[in-house]
Amino acid sequence: MAAGVLRLARETLSRLATRLAMRCTSPRRLLQFIGRLSLTLGLGTNATITIAEIHWGWSFPVVRSDIRTRRMSNVISQSMSHTTNGLLFAGWNQDQGCFACGMENGFRIYNCDPLKEKERQDFEDGGLGYVEMLFRCNYLALVGGGPRPKYPENKVIIWDDLKKEKVTELEFDGPVRSVKLKRDRIVVVLDKMIRIFNFTRIPQELHQIQTAPNPRGLCALSPTTTNSVLAYPGVEVGHVNLVDLSDMTDKPMVDISAHEAALSCIALNLQGTQLATASEKGTLIRVYDTQTHERLLELRRGAANASIYCINFNQDSTLLCVSSDHGTIHVFSEDPTRNRTSSLAKARGILPKYFSSNWSFTKFQIPAGIHCICAFGNDKKSVIAICADGSYYKYSFDNKGESHIDTCCKFLQMTDE
Repeated sequence: MAAGVLRLARETLSRLATRLAMRCTSPRRLLQFIGRLSLTLGLGTNATITIAEIHWGWSFPVVRSDIRTRRMSNVISQSMSHTTNGLLFAGWNQDQGCFACGMENGFRIYNCDPLKEKERQDFEDGGLGYVEMLFRCNYLALVGGGPRPKYPENKVIIWDDLKKEKVTELEFDGPVRSVKLKRDRIVVVLDKMIRIFNFTRIPQELHQIQTAPNPRGLCALSPTTTNSVLAYPGVEVGHVNLVDLSDMTDKPMVDISAHEAALSCIALNLQGTQLATASEKGTLIRVYDTQTHERLLELRRGAANASIYCINFNQDSTLLCVSSDHGTIHVFSEDPTRNRTSSLAKARGILPKYFSSNWSFTKFQIPAGIHCICAFGNDKKSVIAICADGSYYKYSFDNKGESHIDTCCKFLQMTDE
């Protein structure tokens, strides 16, 4: 019986290693992981496997794009020493129906699905490293960036695109990491502080929130009028804090211990009722209820570490999409029965929880592994990818998880005609 268990363990480890090999570029790291897993299961070294027993999904190491991402949530930013297309930033509006691009010489606004350039503003004297929309209205928040910033990086410019002019500006002691807008609030994220203003022609400061160092500018703000939840990294590593901007006096801040490692991405659904988080390890996505603060889901992106660039819910919060530096977009269902699970999932409580994980039911590979942000299209079974090289992809999938590319084009080469 012991021999049978050992044989089954070796076969299981071999199948697992083969599946992981399709995503891993380091044989040494993969074998180390399998060895540690074997010891964790109490199988000692008798169940370890060799490199010859793994079917590798590639012949040469994968060369990843040498693009530096700006340390912010849900954005793309490129080092100008590595790109020639002039793109400094890309980010979604609140309902992911549009995306904004900061350029070396201004900004552009695109409709997402179908893709169409809606607005273009060129500046002769500099670029923008951050552009925040407010749904589809004429107000934008701009922050200078690139080799010749249009504005100082410690200023937020509120721009009226109808009048083509600056309405007001906010100046700070240090660089602005990110900005979030809703109809009555301006939220500015600095290195160690979040400052909150009312959204008027002459904004008045309402609150200041001290935070742990936040170079990524992580912050998520519910855009609805019925929910004013703000999520940001807590002082403790891996923690997320939630506050209600409509009543910060009587409603206390809530602290959620989301991960052991530092956070890399946080996102709220459109209604502000669910919070998704990822850590710097990038292997797990966790979803929480913002009212009860209970964990609703734990979703596994993969076994190898990854940098998560973007998490987004669909409109009715039944699906999530996740992009990372592995050049993939994973799609998860909030119905666990739709997601993939291990054949050993029934051994929950005996085997490590890795084997009972919920894996994405479909995923897309971005050509050349280009860094991207992702969101769902108008069709509930489609995902849009906006890439750092100026590419636009629309993927469609069915209930079985089978997928294909519907649209592929270069959005920076489009015009508004």
